[in-house]
Amino acid sequence: MPTQAYVNPTLLRWARERAGLDLEDTAQAAGVKVQQLAAWEDAESRPTFRQAQKLAHAVHAPFGYLFLHEPPNEALPLPDLRTVGGAAVPRPSVDLLETVRIALRRQEWYLEYQRDHGLEPLPFVGRFGVHSNVVDVAADMRQVLDLEAEQGQRTWEAYFRDIVDAAERVGVLVMRSGIVGNNTRRKLDVGEFRGFAISNPLAPVVFINSADAPSARLFTLLHELAHIWLGSSGVSNLAPGNSRREETFCNAVAGEFLAPRELFVPLWESAAPEMAQRLAELARRFHVSRLVVMRRALDLGLVDHATYTERYLAELAAFRMLEGGGGNFYRNAGAKNSLRFAQAVVTEALSGRMLLREAGRLLGVQPSKIREFAEQVGV
Repeated sequence: MPTQAYVNPTLLRWARERAGLDLEDTAQAAGVKVQQLAAWEDAESRPTFRQAQKLAHAVHAPFGYLFLHEPPNEALPLPDLRTVGGAAVPRPSVDLLETVRIALRRQEWYLEYQRDHGLEPLPFVGRFGVHSNVVDVAADMRQVLDLEAEQGQRTWEAYFRDIVDAAERVGVLVMRSGIVGNNTRRKLDVGEFRGFAISNPLAPVVFINSADAPSARLFTLLHELAHIWLGSSGVSNLAPGNSRREETFCNAVAGEFLAPRELFVPLWESAAPEMAQRLAELARRFHVSRLVVMRRALDLGLVDHATYTERYLAELAAFRMLEGGGGNFYRNAGAKNSLRFAQAVVTEALSGRMLLREAGRLLGVQPSKIREFAEQVGV
């Protein structure tokens, strides 16, 4: 007879609810009957060790959690800067927690890599504070990234890629993903967070939630980079009503970087009175999306929050309607990991200084595919 697992029934229910799953979905994922799962949660029977392991996997929880006397205190390992309607948000989801932990593991490896190679701290990390002049911070970011205020980009997509490339070039690890790890069934919720920053003089990290509308990611990217220039870490949802000093400052820096106030306000006032046409005119002028123009107008008090929210939701809905295939896996894996990070890991693996198994674990790539992945990231 299979050995029973003496799991804590209370922890079974907690782990399921922690993952945001009901009895039916959890039972299906674990390969058991709903009645059987309900009996385990009600302490009427116990699962076998194999069943308990499958159940832990189904609810995205460490197997050992099911044997604890009480639920663990799972706080975000980064400052939580998110608000909803000016109030603190509920506890972070398991998807957000795992995404942050993955990023921290990658940063930890890259820190050791930087130290082993004797590289110096990046001078721009923490160069300013929240009482600095917004215009000065945006100007310094442009100088460090070697980007002009207006580059004549054909599209905001090209501008986004240029900023990501520039940030990677100067030493910032830019990670982008809309799912947890490689699990396409675990999509990140843009309503929960849009990005986060992990400041460190040797290995600063910014993460962009790719589940967001592409046009919104540009603003998020600049917001998180502003955190690095402040030397601060945290998870952001970029809520327009967020009154936290640090968040309002980073919003202002992002807006100033993308559309300088002294240029934006006069152009807004002289543009076409019809909103759609006005947004289109300024989007062409600043080479950004209409959503970024609307966000800048909101931050400068030129439109109200309701108008901005309506436009943003329409943009996000249009993006989700267009979502199709996942594209090239290895190209996506490069973006997910940060190109700089991926190149460092692959180089160490191919040189023999690192096991392929360890490289695959860090990158989320099968060890046997590391050489193929190396070609995709230019190693």
